[in-house]
Order: sequence, then C-alpha cells, then structure tokens
Amino acid sequence: MAMDNATAVLGFLLIGISNYPKWRVTFFTLVLITYLSTLLGNGLIIVLIHIDPHLHTPMYFFLSNLSFLDLCYGTVSMPQALVHCYSTHPYLSYPQCLTQMSVSLLLATAECLLLVVMAYDPMVAISNLLRYSVVMNGPACVWLAASSWGASLVLTAMLILSLHLHFCGANVINHFVCEILSLIRLACTDTGLNELMILITGIFTLFLPFGFVLLSYVQIAAAVLKNRSAQGRLKAIFTCGSHLTVVTIFYGAAISIYMKPQSKSSPDQDKFISVLYGALTPMLNPIIYSLRNKDIKEAMRKVVMKRA
Repeated sequence: MAMDNATAVLGFLLIGISNYPKWRVTFFTLVLITYLSTLLGNGLIIVLIHIDPHLHTPMYFFLSNLSFLDLCYGTVSMPQALVHCYSTHPYLSYPQCLTQMSVSLLLATAECLLLVVMAYDPMVAISNLLRYSVVMNGPACVWLAASSWGASLVLTAMLILSLHLHFCGANVINHFVCEILSLIRLACTDTGLNELMILITGIFTLFLPFGFVLLSYVQIAAAVLKNRSAQGRLKAIFTCGSHLTVVTIFYGAAISIYMKPQSKSSPDQDKFISVLYGALTPMLNPIIYSLRNKDIKEAMRKVVMKRA
C-alpha cells in the first residue's frame, strides 16, 4: 500500500473505547473474558483433534483449521484492544497499522472461505454417502484447506496493493484496531476505486460464500427431514440451527459493514458491529461446532481419565 502524502503520517491514534469512558471497565472485562475463552476453547479443540486418532476425519480436520484461524484472528486484535483500553494515547506506527490490517484481512477472508468448505463436507456426506470417503480423502481435504488459504492470500494482496491513499495530516482512526474502511476515511483523495475493490472482494468473500453455505444447509435440512426418527430430526435441526446462527452473525456483521455505500456508514456503529465477527464468533465457534459434540466430549473424557 502506498502512502503518497505531502504531510507524512508516521502513525495513527486509535480512538477505540475512549469516546465512551463510562463503558471502559465493562468493555475491558467483556473483551478479556472473550479472549481467554477463545484461547481456551480453540486451543483445546486443536489439541484434542491432534492427539485422538478417532478425530482424524475430514470434519475435524477442517474444525482444527477453523480453530487455528480463530486463535490467530482473536490474537491479532483483542490483546491490542485490551492494552489500548487504558492507554492515554493508543498509538500504532504506520508499519504496525499496515501489518495488522493485512493480517486481519487475510485471516477474515480465509475464515469466510473455510466456512464454505465446512458446509460442503456434510453436504457431500448426506448427498453421496457411498462415495464420501473417496471424494473427501486426505489429499482432497488438504487441497480444499490450502485453497482457502491461498485464495484469501491472493484476494488480500489485491486489496492491499490497490490502496494508494493520500493523507493530509489526519491520523485519528475511530476504531479499536487498524481497519481498512477506517483508514480509507482518513484519505483526502478520491477513494472510489478503493471502495469498488472492497465491494468486488466482498462479493467473492461474503455474498457468494454466505449464499453457498445457506444453500448447503437447506439441502442438509431437506435430507434430514426425510429421517423418520422425530428425535433425530429435532437433534439435526437444533445442530443446523446453531451452526447457521453463528455463520449468520459472522457473515451478516461483515456484510453490514463492507457491502453498503460508505456515505451511509457510521464509524461508531461499524466499530461495535465489528466486535461480532472479530471477537464473538471466534469464541462461539468451538462451542457450537465442537465442544457440544459427543466425539469431542469422549476425547476430553479420555484425556481426563489418563491424567487421573
């Protein structure tokens, strides 16, 4: 990203929660609990999947990737938000800001694409059970996960390299972290091309993936409803519903920020909405996808029994 400016901006001040001083203690407490829960939940999932051979299946392979993503995603932003909560002048240098923004975009994009792969896996299992082990073999799973990371790297690089922002001395970002839209708002040149690039990238990382995930769950629900067992139908509906709730929070929050005209956006509103997909979903994912799962519970029981 080029910083082509007459008045050099060497760093940025992050407003964060400082314009809501009465919320500071509450915000700090909630973010701290959320971050510790994210570390504990996702770290536990990664360890259990690694040590238990019964969890070496496509579904849990993708879950371990998701947990790793959520660990990294939460660590990129939440510790900084905690530190800056009580900082007099929360400041990030220009290279630090650029690095944080790039890594956050990479991880968020990778998660958007990985959720598509995770929706594809059960869809194949239900629609083509006899060939599931052939379609979702080890190399295929690795290729799907690697494609998610690779595509996210390309899309993020395109977005970052397209930014040629001219700053006119303004260096106050109304956000908890260095975020691309907040940075674009500081530019004093035409940012139409940048906003167009964000829109195009959002179509491929938000709208299309979200649409595919919804369609896959519709197909899964249709197959499940054919099950004659009322208990089985209820359990499947509850599971699919909880998955869809988290997915909708993640995609919905991001879409509400990045897929609307910037003239209608509110910096204060956007920064709090970003907490939903930047902090809440990394904490909820291991609970919704894994910790209520009987296989994960059995793996935890084995670990506890060995230590006892």
